[in-house]
Amino acid sequence: MTAPAPGILSLVPFVSVENIPMLTSLIDWAKSEAPGVRIIGIHSFCDSQLLLEVMRIGIQEFLYAPFDREQLGACLARVSSFLAANPVQMRGTELLYSFLPAKPGVGTTTLAVNTAVALAKGDDTRVFLGDFDLNCGLIRFMLQLRNSYSVLDASQRAEQIDENLWPQLVTSFGTLDVMHSGTLNPQTRLEMVHLRRLLDYLRRAYRVVCADLSGNLEKYSLEIMHESKRIFLVCTPEIPSLHLAREKYSYLQSVDLEDRVSVLVNRVTNRPVITPEQIEQILGLPVFMTFPNDYAGVHRALTAGRAIEPTTELGRKVARLAQSLAEKRPTPPTPPSRKRFVEYFSIMPSRAS
Repeated sequence: MTAPAPGILSLVPFVSVENIPMLTSLIDWAKSEAPGVRIIGIHSFCDSQLLLEVMRIGIQEFLYAPFDREQLGACLARVSSFLAANPVQMRGTELLYSFLPAKPGVGTTTLAVNTAVALAKGDDTRVFLGDFDLNCGLIRFMLQLRNSYSVLDASQRAEQIDENLWPQLVTSFGTLDVMHSGTLNPQTRLEMVHLRRLLDYLRRAYRVVCADLSGNLEKYSLEIMHESKRIFLVCTPEIPSLHLAREKYSYLQSVDLEDRVSVLVNRVTNRPVITPEQIEQILGLPVFMTFPNDYAGVHRALTAGRAIEPTTELGRKVARLAQSLAEKRPTPPTPPSRKRFVEYFSIMPSRAS
């Protein structure tokens, strides 16, 4: 008998077929989230009517008590062989947002942090905020993070990440998980193959992913932006900032990213020297949103290591931005709360393998 391929069977769900109506909606949802998934049904007995129902709802393998070791092994080998030739396409979130500064000091990290905090206030919305500015990242300082692991450490361990390792790598604030950029090290390099594996994991694990970039347009930053649903180019209503914003937008056009760019203008005063309309003319694209200058509020938040007050004008504007980004999606069906006796047999195949 051929041994199952290592790791492949971790993608195979074992489900009890006792409640067919509930199971039908659950299987439809699982296949929409992971096209090509192979499902193994289990039950305490088998008859022709049950077997027809199992086949009708899309279960490819069926095991029933008493469980025979050879039968289990043959089933797992078939599934393993199929998945080796037809890998499951795990569907992840499309809500990956990049925050790109026109120049240092325009408040990009402030907007990224507070937008992520506001997004995480949604119902059961898991949000990840990563500081990908590997030379001048500020998120560790702003939120007073004590975790020693960084996005570089996470990317290098992307193949080993599981439910036990990941909580050690991030700092959690409710449904918001944050990862800083690490200590200053000019020799730091983020390998592309590691980055792609990390992004794949983040897409599967979180509803929304926010990436705070350096603005230096590194190769890995461009990769993140190519994966992003939207790129927020952050500037202030000042000539140097607008000049560099126009330069960066021109470069993003040259790498086919112009359709994803939205402009955020930070630190806008009540009587701006350059109006949003004039900024649009300078940059050649519309301003998505403006944010008021609130030096005192930001200073208080930095001192306390927390987000800005949501009741301030800046806080309300950030909440509006977060609301526009938090697209809703259908929730999966809820399984029965009480386990039935036969469901405990679902652990046996993994032991047999």
